[in-house]
Amino acid sequence: NFQGTDHVASCVVISKEEPAKSEYRHINIRTVTGPDDFASMTEVVTRRLKRLLEEGSDLPDLLIVDGGKGQLSAAVEALDALNLRHVVPVIGIAKRLEEIYFPGDTLPIYIDKKSESLRLIQRMRDEAHRFGITHHRNKRSKGLLKTELTGIPGIGKTLAEKLLKHFGSVEALKSASEEEIQKVVGVKKAEGILKWRNS
Repeated sequence: NFQGTDHVASCVVISKEEPAKSEYRHINIRTVTGPDDFASMTEVVTRRLKRLLEEGSDLPDLLIVDGGKGQLSAAVEALDALNLRHVVPVIGIAKRLEEIYFPGDTLPIYIDKKSESLRLIQRMRDEAHRFGITHHRNKRSKGLLKTELTGIPGIGKTLAEKLLKHFGSVEALKSASEEEIQKVVGVKKAEGILKWRNS
């Protein structure tokens, strides 16, 4: 999240040590207000595993959460609610010292820094970060663009989204012909857009 807004999460899947990119998912947090990592983790794990159950898809052989005891406990809460606690094994990785946490253990495990197992876990964590951060930046960017367009008289949030969907960017809208803009928003609102981009 960015200052408590635009909450997103990411899920990446590794199969046979290779990224299964068709299984990657971006998840927009729906039920959490403010920067609450633990509640967000519970929501994300619940939604992801519930979807797999509903689709009859394979459950993960191992669920790795990014974080220490708090994030791990939040994931365990989701597993308990879905009766999957003893079906899907889960661990957490805390970045500062690359500590591995298991549910119920008060102390972490330290894996040899040269271990292939640790490298694979780190690779998964870093891939989840990359995938999530890219989505978060795109979401924030769209939000800023929407705000720019809603500053035009007569253009509200819904119309701003319609314009962005049609033209792809504010720059493309600025270079579009009057006729093309009229097709999307009508003659009167197109006049307002033309005044805005010429001001």
